[in-house]
Amino acid sequence: MADLKHISDSVAAQFRGLNGRNPGQWPLIPRVFLALVALLFVLVIGWFAYWDGQWETLNQSEQEEVTLRDAFKSKVAQAVNLVALRKQKDQVGEYVASLEKQLPSKAEMDALLSDINQSGLGRGLQFELFKPGQVIVRDYYAEQPIDIKVVGSYHDLGAFTSDIASLPRIVTLNNMSISASKDGTLTLDAVAKTFRYLDKDEVDAQRKITEKAAGGKKTGVKK
Repeated sequence: MADLKHISDSVAAQFRGLNGRNPGQWPLIPRVFLALVALLFVLVIGWFAYWDGQWETLNQSEQEEVTLRDAFKSKVAQAVNLVALRKQKDQVGEYVASLEKQLPSKAEMDALLSDINQSGLGRGLQFELFKPGQVIVRDYYAEQPIDIKVVGSYHDLGAFTSDIASLPRIVTLNNMSISASKDGTLTLDAVAKTFRYLDKDEVDAQRKITEKAAGGKKTGVKK
């Protein structure tokens, strides 16, 4: 304890009588203390004046690096799969082209309606109703519904539906219902739907309608 008290008194003695003296003539401990205080002061000033902004810039750069790395990995993955994606795109294009070939043009619709009618007559069915409905125009194609009512045997009706499915053009039977009569014949009520692609004038007209509707929504005033 006596040694600690002696050291404490010795240190305290070095801080006495410093006023008016050149800091270069101060004892060792006060000079070291002053140097530490000056260093701390410089560090604080440097932090607020310079390093703080540098840290923010560094953090932003690190975040940008992470973003760029993720984007690079995504681009690499796309580049690796590019050949497969192009092949898949070509396959989809071929599939769409094959489907478009199954859609008749406006001029071919009459022939297709005749084919549907002949499919029933060829199976010995009796048409009680064959009524084309209003054409429904979609974005890139038109839908033609046909109300039909045919009478015949079970096997003939089955063969008729099979013939419809085998037509080179797309024809679907919807809302089908079958009822039996007293003489054993069956009556098939259905809506046959066939589809055709729009010609250039129809596509242009449909596009104008779509653009007009979109423009009306944009210029609409909310109350």
